[in-house]
Amino acid sequence: MSHVFGPVPSRRLGRSLGVDLVPFKTCSFDCIYCQLGRTTDKTLERRAWVPLDAVVADLKERIGCHPDYITLSGSGEPTLYSRLGELIDAIRAMTDIPIAVLTNGSLLWQPTVRAELRRAALVIPSLDAGDAALFEAVNRPHAGLAFERIVEGLIAFRREFPGTIWLEVLLLAGYTANDAAVRRIVAIVDRIGPDRVQINTVTRPAAEAFAKAAQSAHLETLAKLFRQPVDIIEDRDHRTDSAASMIDEESILGLIRRRPCTVDDIADALRFHRVEVLKSLNRLQKTGLVERRQAGDRLFFRVASDG
Repeated sequence: MSHVFGPVPSRRLGRSLGVDLVPFKTCSFDCIYCQLGRTTDKTLERRAWVPLDAVVADLKERIGCHPDYITLSGSGEPTLYSRLGELIDAIRAMTDIPIAVLTNGSLLWQPTVRAELRRAALVIPSLDAGDAALFEAVNRPHAGLAFERIVEGLIAFRREFPGTIWLEVLLLAGYTANDAAVRRIVAIVDRIGPDRVQINTVTRPAAEAFAKAAQSAHLETLAKLFRQPVDIIEDRDHRTDSAASMIDEESILGLIRRRPCTVDDIADALRFHRVEVLKSLNRLQKTGLVERRQAGDRLFFRVASDG
């Protein structure tokens, strides 16, 4: 399968050509709110998970679509890709299209990772908690990660990085969407000094049913606590131009009418990218056409009984 997907319409990045660098779902976190579901390989090991030459070849085929950004993100944590710096250099040799990296920021305490990311134009790391207890509850990190070490990595990266940093803060009702929790986040954000803060909340089905969205009006109130420029990027209803509309959802429905399928089943059968498939399934679930069913450690999708 191609390692490149899109271009995906993005509220933040315009037309974004995505690059997936790790297997689904390989990450250093297992966030309760993740739209990709539970992490199946929680790791801190940096590896050449996918062949660099294959990624570059895929990009060369797709670069003619003229995206606004080439975005390294995808099915897990992109900084786990050990050839990240080489890839960024190869992209820069190929095109002037700016490179964005969406990361959970968990590996920025490593000087090698910070050095590799220096060649990107825009990095969007995340900070979802202002203390270790909430970090553990919301992000469910790998046992080898410590909250303050991650914070220090973000501070060091800001000091060294010549490009633009937008820090994403995802707030959850019952966890972090309250005045006290946000003030603790603000104190850390002041230490980091990003160019902008982007506040978000759950907009699609999350890994855990108890991860609930904060109300829009409440997000606007909490945004006023930050001293940096703030964007509120949650948009529950603005999904008609999302990646979901770029693939044939009738084909997905036709497949899962025959038998329940996992995301990988659908992606392999229809040759769609896993991320695009999941976004489509989330949209179809929201409209009541599709439902989820857990079987052991596998998540299946099927046509809803009343759909």
